[in-house]
Amino acid sequence: MKEIKKKKAEISRMKKSEKGFKDLFGIKCPVIGMIHVPALPGTPRFRLSIREILEKVSQEAELYAQAGVDGIAIENMHDIPYLKREIGPEITAMMTAIGLAVKNVTDLPCGIQILAGANQAALAAAQAANLDFIRAEGFVYGHLADEGLMDSDAGALLRYRRQIGAEDIFILTDIKKKHSSHAISADISLAETAHAAEFFLSDGLIVTGTATGKAAKIEDLKAVKEASQLPVLIGSGITPENLQDFFPLADGLIIGSYFKKGGYWENEPDLERIEGFMDLVKELRG
Repeated sequence: MKEIKKKKAEISRMKKSEKGFKDLFGIKCPVIGMIHVPALPGTPRFRLSIREILEKVSQEAELYAQAGVDGIAIENMHDIPYLKREIGPEITAMMTAIGLAVKNVTDLPCGIQILAGANQAALAAAQAANLDFIRAEGFVYGHLADEGLMDSDAGALLRYRRQIGAEDIFILTDIKKKHSSHAISADISLAETAHAAEFFLSDGLIVTGTATGKAAKIEDLKAVKEASQLPVLIGSGITPENLQDFFPLADGLIIGSYFKKGGYWENEPDLERIEGFMDLVKELRG
């Protein structure tokens, strides 16, 4: 009886999570455009003033809204090389300000990721800026990232979310994250990793390729969908050429590289590319 009750509770929570995620966007397979914010204070590539950073981010958010994307995600990808988990308060403060700037110019759902694996900082910024979700890496199973060995943080992260009253913020979790070695968990399949993230109360799963801009495998998406009842998003490598393969199965698409000039993440967003891509999405939605 206890096992049956436990399973019913898990299913109820999963259905609630999926419904909530879908309600957030209100559309089939939402497209989330990435804003890779300029290098922030204290990082090696910091060049622009704070005002210039906020202006640039606001302009990109407006461009995405004009192009018809369904959501936005902000990420400090220019802060290379990244720190592991622990970042300075200046980064959390700036990402909060950036989140507020995006919310000030668009009503689109907005999420945040703070590299590398600074999931609690991202949650704090999301709470302060009234954002809708965070993208969390290293949620379950330790792995070797290019920043070093990263332990999983699901237990600490969800306790922190409860402490600050941020249960309404979705935690979308990368599994077998890109730019990482997973040799220490090689005997654990992607499907098993997905099940572990679900069991540890993730709100949604993100499947990626091996690196930024690299496409995920369609068989990986199918395996995760079969292993989990949570929403499953594709987090890298989506292009017009493979859109039709992923669209029927995925619950969301996070797109950065393709939306930039020349398809390279460091470049400026390309309005024509984004609008053309969203036209294809609208055709698939029917």
